Amino acid sequence: MLTAVQVKPDVYWVGGVDWNARSFHGYTTEDGITYNAYLIMDEKVTLIDTAKSTFKDEFLQRISAIIDPSKIDVLVCNHVEMDHSGNIPTIKELAPNAQIYCSPQAVKELTAHYGDLGYTPVKTGDTLSIGKRTLAFVQTPMVHWPDNMVTLDVEDKILFSNDAFGQHFASSARFDDENDYHEIMKQARKYYANIVQPYRMQAANAVKAVRKLGPDAIEMIAPAHGVIWRSHVADILDAYEQVFVSGKLANKAVVIYDSMWHSTDKIAHSICDAFLAEGVAAHLMDLKENHVSDAMDFFLDAKYVAVGSPTLNSNMMPTVAEFLTYMRGLSPKQNNTDRIGFAFGSYGWAPLGPKNVYAELEADGFQLPEPAFMYNWIPTQEYLDGVREKVRAVVKANPVA
Repeated sequence: MLTAVQVKPDVYWVGGVDWNARSFHGYTTEDGITYNAYLIMDEKVTLIDTAKSTFKDEFLQRISAIIDPSKIDVLVCNHVEMDHSGNIPTIKELAPNAQIYCSPQAVKELTAHYGDLGYTPVKTGDTLSIGKRTLAFVQTPMVHWPDNMVTLDVEDKILFSNDAFGQHFASSARFDDENDYHEIMKQARKYYANIVQPYRMQAANAVKAVRKLGPDAIEMIAPAHGVIWRSHVADILDAYEQVFVSGKLANKAVVIYDSMWHSTDKIAHSICDAFLAEGVAAHLMDLKENHVSDAMDFFLDAKYVAVGSPTLNSNMMPTVAEFLTYMRGLSPKQNNTDRIGFAFGSYGWAPLGPKNVYAELEADGFQLPEPAFMYNWIPTQEYLDGVREKVRAVVKANPVA
């Protein structure tokens, strides 16, 4: 029998740990994934979310360590996505009288996924008494699906926050203060950059809704993925509010590129050095060695974004095209209008690689003070020095506000 973990008296984590998961929708999960579910023992035995269907046995064993799953009275579904809801049919089969509570949008989506299992819609401001405890519901649409909501255990002061404040991070320790602080904050940032970033305004509204609950209303944030925040609640709220959802850009640059025979690589290094010479924190990422989801982590609040490719078959390199496609989905045009973009690359027969990169950055809303930096064959030191000086001039003319 697998072990449930006590979160507070009569509140338990009963989820699953996917130690070997290395990808989630094209986002690298180098430290695995957790599927968090929570069991509340009250007059009405209540389950907050379930787990991915392939973790059925692990999930049920942890519940069974506390109570027979057939005795579950209430199931709250904060989010329909299958890594959250995959075992709703399992619970409904074992506990046919369990009442399922979810947002009005989730009623439609759950019915489409699993059929009509009997759903009770709840909206912001609605509450549910489960005995000694009251659950309060807050809808958080598009963080990151239309059906999303969060649930507050009022008496225990636990916010079951769904995808907000989560991390894709597998660990044997369930709480923030049992893990390396810097690692969990890094994973929370990467999670936001690759999952929630397209819905920045909606996420900002969710943070405001949490703040409105008052400083004394929340002692723990229990997300659907990753560790439970208990010692660093203020830190993760501040990170969301001041960095993640703020839209503020930092004095940072990211140089993202691929190169065939090192000519584009030489231009990339010159651009990176130009940023460093102007006191801009810069990160150089060759897409042969770095995944696009890691690039988005650095991209999140970077003021300056340089993207480079040589010409391959009359186009840019496939790795660069992948990055630009991935970036476009995560950072809509309106999010990029304050960013400074640079396109660059070498070419042999025709400068179509860097030209196409430039066109993509332009279409994605970047400011482009310079034409694409393009060089036929192997760039000379004189050319590289010229690129360096042009980038420095742009940085001087466009400082971070």
